Amino acid sequence: MSVTPETPIIPKVKRDAILNVLSKGFHIDKRPLYSYRNIEIVKNVAPNADSSVLVKLGHTQVLAGIKLEIGQPFPDNPDEGVLIVNAEYVPAASPSFEPGPPDENAIELARVIDRSLREPRVVALDKLAIIPGKKVWVIWLDIYILDHDGNLVDASMIGAMLALAQLKLPRIDVDPNTGEIKIDKSQRETPLPLNRYVATVTVYKIEDILLIDPTAEEEAMATASITMAITEEGNIGGIQKRGLGYFEEKEFDRIVEISLSKGKELIELIKQYTK
Repeated sequence: MSVTPETPIIPKVKRDAILNVLSKGFHIDKRPLYSYRNIEIVKNVAPNADSSVLVKLGHTQVLAGIKLEIGQPFPDNPDEGVLIVNAEYVPAASPSFEPGPPDENAIELARVIDRSLREPRVVALDKLAIIPGKKVWVIWLDIYILDHDGNLVDASMIGAMLALAQLKLPRIDVDPNTGEIKIDKSQRETPLPLNRYVATVTVYKIEDILLIDPTAEEEAMATASITMAITEEGNIGGIQKRGLGYFEEKEFDRIVEISLSKGKELIELIKQYTK
C-alpha cells in the first residue's frame, strides 16, 4: 500500500535543459519523441501466482500477477466470471512513494487498466461460469509498481495483458449431486478465453510538445496526458485524460494517429511473448 504525494518540482535549469532537448525532437535519453524505451519481459516470476509477468520499460519496473479463485458472480451478470484489478505503489519504487493506504493515483491506475480491459471485453467473461448464477471464476489482477521512472500506465497494461494471455485455467471437477467443486492446479490445459488483445498508449504534453513514454523527470514537466486503449482490430476502446492542461483539436488528431500506430506496435510485441 502507498501514498503518492504531489509531482516533484523540476529545477528551472534542468527544466530548460530538458525542454531544449525535447524541442529538437528527442527525449533526454536521446530517443525520438515517439519511441519507447527498451522493453524487457520476464514471465512466471511469482511461483505462487497463477500467472505473473515482470515488465521493464527503461528503468520503470511493473509486476502483474493473477490469482484465480471460485466465487459468486455479480448479481447483474449472474452468468459471467469476475475480473477485479488492483494496483499498489510499492514504497521502495520511488523516493516520493510513502507507506499507507492506496491514494487516488493507485486507484486511478487500477481503474484505467480495468476499463481498458473491460470496455473492449478483452476477457470472455461469459465463458467463465462454472455453475451459472452460482459459481464462476474470479480473476484477481494485481499490479505492483516496483520501480518508477515514468509511464506507469503503458507498462502496467503490457504486464496485465501478458499475464492474462498466458494464464491457463486449472482443471475442475463438479460433483453433480452436491455441487462441490474440486480444483486441480497441477493440471492446466485450458487457456483463459480472450476476445482480443489490447494495449494502452499514453501521449504527454510538455508545453507544445507531444511525446510518448517519458522518463520520470519528463513526466513531471507534463501539463496533461491522454491514454488511449487500442484494440488489435485498430479501434479505440477507451480514453482517459489527466492533468490540468488542455489539447487543441489538431493535437488530439495527432494523438489518435500516434496511439493507433504505437498500439499496434505494442500488441505485436505482446503477441510475440505469448507464442
